[in-house]
Amino acid sequence: MTESAWPEMTTAVAAAPYPVEVLPVDPEAAQRCLAAFGMSARSWLGAVIANTGGLLVDHGWLRVLGSGSGLLPDVATEAQPETGIVVVAYDVLGGQFSWFQPAPGAAPTIHYFAPDDLGWLDLEQGYADWLHAVLSGSLTAFYETLRWHGWEAEVAELPLDQGIHAWPPPWTAEGKDVGAVSRAPIPMAELVSFHHDMARQLGQPDPA
Repeated sequence: MTESAWPEMTTAVAAAPYPVEVLPVDPEAAQRCLAAFGMSARSWLGAVIANTGGLLVDHGWLRVLGSGSGLLPDVATEAQPETGIVVVAYDVLGGQFSWFQPAPGAAPTIHYFAPDDLGWLDLEQGYADWLHAVLSGSLTAFYETLRWHGWEAEVAELPLDQGIHAWPPPWTAEGKDVGAVSRAPIPMAELVSFHHDMARQLGQPDPA
């Protein structure tokens, strides 16, 4: 029987310092997704795909993609084969975590596209190390400057295909305090596209 990373992951989920919801899995969708990547459940990404529709971390602030669940897409659908970029999670402000090689021949690492500066940050962690850190509580410090009083309730009410559009946006001087700006739910695809379009207009480098 093939070993799975899932027991190790469930231990991390149970010990997380904030709520983590495991979305139900569709076994057929999970198998299609695993086949698209040619991986098994022995890896942490494979275990997420095989056993979850996705993970909603910290009141749903972070949506880790699995094999898809309702309005949350699967990780294979969001992948970009032409660039080698695998989008593994979105946050509610349109930030994006992607797994790809930082340089030819290098091991793939998780990179974060930040809605507050429209730049890519190499977190210098593989997928398993990144997700383990997330489940161990790293989001609290990571998002300290992007949260506002009462964000938990606001985020928890969002459908899984929507994010929060802040105006002025957090990458402007006027929008740095997200708690003091106008906020409204919009489709996540539209929010992510908006941030990336602005990054290109401002001359930010592409990730790959």
